[in-house]
Amino acid sequence: MERRNLRMTLSYDGTDFLGWERQAEGRTVQGVVEAALAELHGRPVDVSVAGRTDSGVHALGQVINFRTDASVPDERFPYALNSLLPKDVRALRSQRVSDAFHARFDAIARVYAYYFQTGEFESPIDRRFAWHLRREPSLPALNSLAAVLVGTHDFTTFAAAGDSSQSRVRDILTAAFYREGPHMVFRIMGNAFLYRMVRSLVGTMIGFEAEGSGPVRMREILTARERELAGPTAPPTGLFLVKVVYDGEPL
Repeated sequence: MERRNLRMTLSYDGTDFLGWERQAEGRTVQGVVEAALAELHGRPVDVSVAGRTDSGVHALGQVINFRTDASVPDERFPYALNSLLPKDVRALRSQRVSDAFHARFDAIARVYAYYFQTGEFESPIDRRFAWHLRREPSLPALNSLAAVLVGTHDFTTFAAAGDSSQSRVRDILTAAFYREGPHMVFRIMGNAFLYRMVRSLVGTMIGFEAEGSGPVRMREILTARERELAGPTAPPTGLFLVKVVYDGEPL
């Protein structure tokens, strides 16, 4: 069968993974996905990914692409792959794309959501997927901080030490906190993100709201470009890569 380029959307519970990227030791999402593809093809298959999620971070709509000559019809690939994947990773849909398509380089936006559970006691149901805060933060105060992020900025202040990006300028399209049922949620959309940037932003804003620091202080540390001015990094538990957007798709 002819060799073609497939785009596939994945969802995974990142709790028991050391992140997306394959490592010499330890369980990774890339590792189990490529192992399943290798079993299906009878040879190694390399995948490209839209964004490398960190250890413990989840995905609702991660996007990969890979080359295949398997006899499986394009749209039936998730059924074949899911039979070989562990329960905490699932292929949701697949389609043939042009040979030039690249999951990372063709993406125009990425959407992340961070979930919180608030209240005196931590919910055992949510403990793998939300950060527990004993107090109820002020949504207006948090949104005054989040509004500072929208636009094109140098996010060096919120980049982790391991970030290797040549440029730390990113374009943030939306950033807001809201209630969704029993959870408080922070949702952010941007063209791309630095290593642990979203978690650094979340931890900083939660800390600033608690101490009463407002948007003026948030703007000061953003423009200072000094990592030590940011607050603690939020745990990976509540972070989800919601979706990746490509040209011609709705934001």
